[in-house]
Amino acid sequence: QVQLVESGGGLVQPGGSLRLSCAASGFSLATYAVAWFRQAPGQERELVSSIARSEERTYYAVSVSGRCAISRDNANNTVYLQIDSLRPEDSAVYYCAAAGGAGLYYIPTASKEFRYWGQGTQVTVSS
Repeated sequence: QVQLVESGGGLVQPGGSLRLSCAASGFSLATYAVAWFRQAPGQERELVSSIARSEERTYYAVSVSGRCAISRDNANNTVYLQIDSLRPEDSAVYYCAAAGGAGLYYIPTASKEFRYWGQGTQVTVSS
């Protein structure tokens, strides 16, 4: 069964850090580009970060640039998103998604490019 499962969300104080995990089963993440999206209540889904099949290529939204790091661990079929200096406006449900058929250095950014989606993990930044 093909599945993406996010974990690592929770309640954190402003200025804190979180590392989100996206674990795949039923397929190899090594052959997919992967992205993290987020969606806050009443807002559109937003691309946060994306990593190509080659970890040398990454993308970060302006809203998280400098505070965020995406990485992949192909041996464990997992992609991570580290977010530091968290702000209340980072509060959202975070989803990971995988895009197949991508070139080694291609970074997908449009939602329609992603074949598989996880169920999401809630991140709440509040004091």
